[in-house]
Amino acid sequence: MVELTDERTAARGSTFRSRWARLKNHPLARLGPGLITGVADDDPSGIATYSQAGAQFGLNMLWTMPLAYPLMAAVQSMCGRIGRVTGRGLAANVRAAFPPVVLKGVVLLLLIANTLNIGADVAAIGEVGELVTGLDRRAMAIAFAVTTLLLQVLVPYHRYVFFLKWLTPSLLAYAAVLFTVRVPWGEVALRTLWPQLRLGSDTAACWIPLGVC
Repeated sequence: MVELTDERTAARGSTFRSRWARLKNHPLARLGPGLITGVADDDPSGIATYSQAGAQFGLNMLWTMPLAYPLMAAVQSMCGRIGRVTGRGLAANVRAAFPPVVLKGVVLLLLIANTLNIGADVAAIGEVGELVTGLDRRAMAIAFAVTTLLLQVLVPYHRYVFFLKWLTPSLLAYAAVLFTVRVPWGEVALRTLWPQLRLGSDTAACWIPLGVC
């Protein structure tokens, strides 16, 4: 009886190791920081901005998509091509082509933008945490910020990046929504080409974060 139990345990261990080996050899496991960087652009502050715009204006902000997407794609492609050709990041290329004052100014602007963006991300996470758990959003924001910071400092990158890569399929939830929610595609197309908007401070205030996100 004991031998039979040992054999079952060994078989389960062998099955687990076999599945783990297949998981490590999956094509997604070969993808590196580029995948994580692309997914990270869909950050909490962006999701909160799009949700707020949809709740306030409905489908009438869709006209910004065909205008903003080509600009975003061009910037992303340009940055990728510069890095591929030169083998250096944007900061190194700016330093090589411009005076030091330009580089310092760009880095300062980037620091300010990233700080504000991270603050918006943490605030959005706190708000969502309050909706899900009922706990205070400030406490949730602090808890998430501290947890994320500790993970980045204490967990080695080669281990941390493995879990980040396998969290990226969670964005397939966007595609799943299309099959679970009734989307009025005719109205979507109409409002993308012919929105019904009243020009005012609220509308202008929504355009700016949409363009930034």
